[in-house]
Amino acid sequence: MDRLKGKTALITGGTSGIGLATARLFRAEGARLAITGRDPEKLAAAQAELGSETLVIRSEAGSLAEIDSLMEQVKNRFGQLDVLFVNAAGGKVAPAELISEAQFDEIMGANFKGAFFTIQKALPLLSGNASIIVTTSITNQLGSPNFSIYGASKAALRSLVQSLSLEFIGRGIRVNAISPGPIATPIFDRFGIPSDAVHAIKGEIERKSPIKRFGTPDEIAKVALFLASDDSAYVVGEEIVVDGGMSLL
Repeated sequence: MDRLKGKTALITGGTSGIGLATARLFRAEGARLAITGRDPEKLAAAQAELGSETLVIRSEAGSLAEIDSLMEQVKNRFGQLDVLFVNAAGGKVAPAELISEAQFDEIMGANFKGAFFTIQKALPLLSGNASIIVTTSITNQLGSPNFSIYGASKAALRSLVQSLSLEFIGRGIRVNAISPGPIATPIFDRFGIPSDAVHAIKGEIERKSPIKRFGTPDEIAKVALFLASDDSAYVVGEEIVVDGGMSLL
């Protein structure tokens, strides 16, 4: 239960779903924590659950000014980082012909631009054996109607992880990714899909899945713990797919 004892971790998008489950597990494993989110109610709930020793910060994933502020607050509180879990993401889905420039910029801004600059601006804080973990998605390899920009943003992250892993390994910093498949989180609610369509999509996903169910945030959190800990000291530039076999179809 002490695999992260003495380590400091920052989790973006840490107030719900995969991020919150990972925060709970990292805390149980001894990590000092900072998490980000956008929703005031979720931020307050996460603070109440994780305790006053956890630094909870409202931060927009795609805003460079807010990323700068985030890193300054983390520096002032903890001094350095040993684990950076870049998990924040967003964006609504739509047919290609209906996607506006504003929607394109919003999705790429939060999912790719924000991820890159979060990593860049965290570099001065990262310790000599730090671990960076990036949440991608199986949509970065599988075609999915109406998810063209979202999937492309996640594919960009997959490429980024491979390049940065080689760029940073000389500093002792490892970069890896987790590629979740269908996970039971609130993300479908944020895609702007009508509730009846969401129900139908979820049913179809469960029918097609080799394991016949959605994954849980806790199952992703356990993979994040492996990548954050010294157990994965020889894992560099990898994308671990956690999807119940969906990408094998």
